[in-house]
Amino acid sequence: MSETLTAQKAALPETWGGEMRALLTIGIPMALAQLVQFSPYIADTLMIGRIGPAEIAAAAIGAVLYFLLWMMASGPISAVTPLVSQALGKNIAERRDVRRTVRMSVWACFLMFPLIIGLLLLTEPIMIFAGQDPEVAALAQSYVLILAPGLPFTLAVMSFRNFLASIEKTIVPFLLVASAALVNIFLNWVLIFGHLGAPELSLLGAGIASSISSIYCYFAFVGYIKWDTKAREFDLFSNLLKPDWERMGALLKIGWPISVTVTFEGMLFNAGVLIAGAVGVIEQAGFQIALNVASAAFMMPYGLAMAGAVRIGLAKGAGNTPAARRASTTTILASVLAIGLFALPVAFVPEWVAALYFNMESEDTRPVFAYVVIFLPIAAGFMFFDAVQVACNQLLRGLADVTWPMIITGISYWIVGFPIAFYTALHTDIGALGVWYGLTAGLIAAFTGLGIRLWLQLRRPFQP
Repeated sequence: MSETLTAQKAALPETWGGEMRALLTIGIPMALAQLVQFSPYIADTLMIGRIGPAEIAAAAIGAVLYFLLWMMASGPISAVTPLVSQALGKNIAERRDVRRTVRMSVWACFLMFPLIIGLLLLTEPIMIFAGQDPEVAALAQSYVLILAPGLPFTLAVMSFRNFLASIEKTIVPFLLVASAALVNIFLNWVLIFGHLGAPELSLLGAGIASSISSIYCYFAFVGYIKWDTKAREFDLFSNLLKPDWERMGALLKIGWPISVTVTFEGMLFNAGVLIAGAVGVIEQAGFQIALNVASAAFMMPYGLAMAGAVRIGLAKGAGNTPAARRASTTTILASVLAIGLFALPVAFVPEWVAALYFNMESEDTRPVFAYVVIFLPIAAGFMFFDAVQVACNQLLRGLADVTWPMIITGISYWIVGFPIAFYTALHTDIGALGVWYGLTAGLIAAFTGLGIRLWLQLRRPFQP
């Protein structure tokens, strides 16, 4: 297909209702895909929770370093959204520019793998240095090394999903992610507990299942992109082994502040796991399960916010400021409504939610259950602030505004949130509850600062 077609800007809705429909058309499948993509971690926690507190704690602290690396690596992948959506907003016939972006984002995923392995080899000494239980740290080391092979494939799937969302292809990607989640859950059942003649591998089985399902998901997306008529027009895998360092530079220029921003936020939550572990293993296990619930709820507004980044990127590429304002408002509203679906049951029936994670006949897990029931109503409260801040952050990302959000989140989470969490948990009588107060304070500061930044950006008209 010719790549020199006459430039034509993206057509965007001119009404609030039209923009909400456009957002939800791609946003609901993306939100469901985020939730389903997170479901293996829910399944891991549900199944590991039936083994014992040490395994829950090991999975928790192993995830601290694993997701730190995921966050550091995710910036160049997240940069796909503004680069692709703005290119298509400016010219819906653009092909070569999009292909360059996606191809080099996949390169970035795999070029980072040696560094990822090297850092994961340090999990045990790092966690012992951080004051974690040595037995738990040793279990965490083995767990993350088994998880590691799947990480570059997971990142590449993110890149494919960002590209596909920009061309309004979200239904089949959701189904592919769902199929990978089912593969993961089935393999969890087989490998954690030793069903169907497999060895009983406990925590290591969960890691193997996650890596295999990630690799499967990657090749499923490659097959779909080659098969789908619209996606095939971009010829993404043409000259796949040919480097394009200029475009890699563009990805890194936008991506490194995103990586830092995501790390600022994610590491506050991971630091919360470590602070809870310094209080006690039981408290840490309870914190991890409550955080797992909150993280699952976060996936819905996160997916909608990712769709909002696509919508506002198209508007900026087209030079359409009113459309960008409509995209911002509808994204924030949809994100808040989505989080409410999860926050209300978490707040009002925490015992029912917590019971999903436990074998209630086991004496070993009852102390952990009690902490989860205490933590969940507080988690429900900060979910709303989390929904607004992620919507603002993703919208700014769609505008390729990444430096100020990095500064705002750094201040919010590490100058406001972390000191409150650390002091109240370890130097007052409230213990691990203090971690949740610190997280809430950080999120309130972030949604305020990011909201102001977004408002300032939308005051200025975009240049066509």
